[in-house]
Parts: sequence; C-alpha cells; structure tokens
Amino acid sequence: MPSLFAPDALLPDGWARDVLLEWDEAGIFIRIERASSPQAARAAGPVLPGMPNVHSHAFQRAMAGLAEWRGHPTDDFWTWREAMYALVRRLEPEDIEAIAAHLYIEMLKHGYTSVAEFHYLHNDREGRPYENPCELAERIVAAAGASGIALTLLPVLYAYGGFRAKPLDGAQRRFRGDVASIDRMLRELARRHADRRSFRLGVAPHSVRAVDAMLLTDLERAANAIDETMPIHMHVSEQPGEVEECRGTHGVTPFAWINDIVSVDERWCLIHATHLTPAERQSVRRSEAAVGLCPVTEANLGDGVFDFAEWFSAGGHWGIGGDSHVSVSPFEELRALEYSQRSWLRVRNVTASERIPDVAANLWASAAAGGARALAQPVGALVPGMRADFLVLDGALADFEALPAPAALGVAMFSGNSNRVRDVFVAGSPVIREGHHARQQPAQQAYRAALRRLRERP
Repeated sequence: MPSLFAPDALLPDGWARDVLLEWDEAGIFIRIERASSPQAARAAGPVLPGMPNVHSHAFQRAMAGLAEWRGHPTDDFWTWREAMYALVRRLEPEDIEAIAAHLYIEMLKHGYTSVAEFHYLHNDREGRPYENPCELAERIVAAAGASGIALTLLPVLYAYGGFRAKPLDGAQRRFRGDVASIDRMLRELARRHADRRSFRLGVAPHSVRAVDAMLLTDLERAANAIDETMPIHMHVSEQPGEVEECRGTHGVTPFAWINDIVSVDERWCLIHATHLTPAERQSVRRSEAAVGLCPVTEANLGDGVFDFAEWFSAGGHWGIGGDSHVSVSPFEELRALEYSQRSWLRVRNVTASERIPDVAANLWASAAAGGARALAQPVGALVPGMRADFLVLDGALADFEALPAPAALGVAMFSGNSNRVRDVFVAGSPVIREGHHARQQPAQQAYRAALRRLRERP
C-alpha cells in the first residue's frame, strides 16, 4: 500500500511523533500508526491535514488588488461590487476556466486541498443561457480536474437583484436562474461526473436579497430529492446594510428569516455570518451548522469582525474561505482571523485554552475539520477512513531550524507570507512536489492570456 513516514504529524488529539500514514489505491487512509519505525518514504517536514476552502468565487482572482482606489468617501462592499461587475461583463468561458485552473494550483501550493466553489456565473455576457446550460459549471469542473484539487461545486440560485423582488440588472443577468434550471444543472452534472473521485455537488441560495421564501423552500426540496446529504451554503448577515434592509422588508434579520422558512441543520454553511446576534449564534451552534469565515476578504471589504473568540470557545463548527481570493493561503486567512480577535479584544493568543494552549494547531485542526463538514468531503483529519488529503511543510527551511513541529507551524502561520509548504497530496496522489505543480507552466500561460484580454481597454 502507498505510505509515508511522518516524523511529526498533526492528529485530531494533537501532535504525534513517528507516525506511519498508509492509504489504499482509492486514496483512503487505512492505517495511521503512532510510534512507528521508518518503514516508508520519509516526509520532509511536519505533516498536516489538507485544508478545505469553504467559499470561493474563482473568477474574482483576476481582480485581486485592483479595487484599492477610493471611489467614494464611504467606500464599502457595495462600491467594490461595481468593480466586480465590470469584470463579470467581460468574462468568456475560456477566461473562467483559465483563471480557476491557475488559482486552484496556487491554492494547492499553499495547502488548500479542496474547495467549495460558490458558482453563480451561469449565462453569457448578454445574460442569455448557453446552448449547454452547464457550460460555465463544466469550466470549473475542468479547472479542478486539471489542477487536482477536490471540488464541491455549489450552483447558485440568484433570482433577484435585491429585496422586494428587484429585477436583475446589468451584469447580474449572468447570474439569473430558477429552481428548475438549478435542478437540471445538478442532475446533469451528477450524471456526467458520477465516477469522478473527490467531487461533490451542493446547492447555494445566494442570499436573502436574491431569493424569496418560495424559491428557498423549493430549492431545498429539489436538493433533498437528489441527495439528502447535499451541502447548502448561503451568504448570511455579511453587511450591516443588508441586515437593516432585511429588517425593513421582512421585519426580521436574515438568519431569522431563513430559519423560519427552512430547517437549518448540519448540512448548512452560513457564509460570513459577521453580524449574527448572540442569540442567533447560539441557535446556529445548536443546529450543528457551520459558519464560513473569509477573514482576509472580510477585512478587505470592511465588513466587520465576527465574534470568533466566543464561537471557538463554545465549540461551534467553522471553516475558512478565500472568497474574492485577495489571499490564496490558508495560513494567511488563519492569521488574519486570530489577529482580528486580538485587535478587537486587546489580548493575545485568543484561539487557545489552558488545556490546549497551541494557537496554530487549534486554528489549523479546527478549520480543517469544520471545512470538511461544510464541503461534505471525507477529509479534514489524518484518521483511517478519511481521504488522504494532506500537506508536508518544508522542514529544511532556515526558519524551522532546531524547532519542534508545534513551533514550526506557529512560524509558518505567524511570521510573514513566505510559503512554507513543500508537498501536497490529494487522495494519496502528489499534486505538489517540492513546491511545483506538473501543469503550472501551461496554466500560467493560459491565465496570462486571459488577463491580457480582460485588461485590454474596451
């Protein structure tokens, strides 16, 4: 059986020395043996479970860093969104595939091994359906296949441009769909990719401003008819303005509106959830739903700060997402999350306890486990029965000199943006070796060509 000897490995109950990892031909762990002798190839550094990325809009990588010009005295998410729509108006199918493939390789290099793609680009630049309604979804599937990343694809239902059934306008017409079109897309993708490993389908009602009560219930019913375990993701309480507009329209907050209409349970991942009330956070924890936190994007957009210290201490499920992909590193996302709490609370080492004081290990292990739950993928921990998605830090780096594994992970997470990942495996197959991906050159060339076209003046 394929195997790897790890001098140090982060297991569910903490760091362990001399661990043998063994998996079968399907890429599933069959043995994790502690205190083992080096009877297999030796990992070049500490081994961590691969990190799921719970929220991705892959195409937005093409505009990362390009919305940092003041356009209004109170620039916020809504002004940033107009810059995003300008990109949406130009994208062709080949651009979407090239951007996603390059992004997914970047993500793999930094330690993400699976991704939930919140996919709401369905129509052409004029808002018309493609001859193949799955055209753009298939571009995402192809990009994931070329890179080797595991994919949970979430076709998005986006029916309205705002509260009170505001019509979709401009670039939003590319997002248009209804329950029937999403249902057909899910069934067709399931049929075409039934034998594809490391692939799951889910569904995503975009937000409370983009669906109504009937659409939400009908979409949940359609998802259940296909797969009762199908994950459901939804933007919730990202912006104070959206919360207030929801109160003005429905008389309640976004989460209260959703929870009154459908049964939020362990299949749900509430994206951002920044402005949930304390009572709502308690309700979400009781439901066993996860929250999908995107710390770097949330900071970039000025969204606000989620009360993560309280959430973590209470044992809530959570994961991290790249969202707009101004960052492609889970280490950077986790650092931003911890630092947001330190700045808010004015204390250090928030994600820790007297029992488990190791901040970096707490962050990594908890995000990996919660992210796996949100993606409905059998990953997130180095245990038998889980898929062999894992990464190896580069133990030869100077910054790791004479450090034990827990301290090395702390250095990787909290000492700048140098990438300390050496090797990455998905389903037991090496997709990154010594920091390199087999397809990175052609992927980069296609990405550059897409950017040149997209950045040409109209």
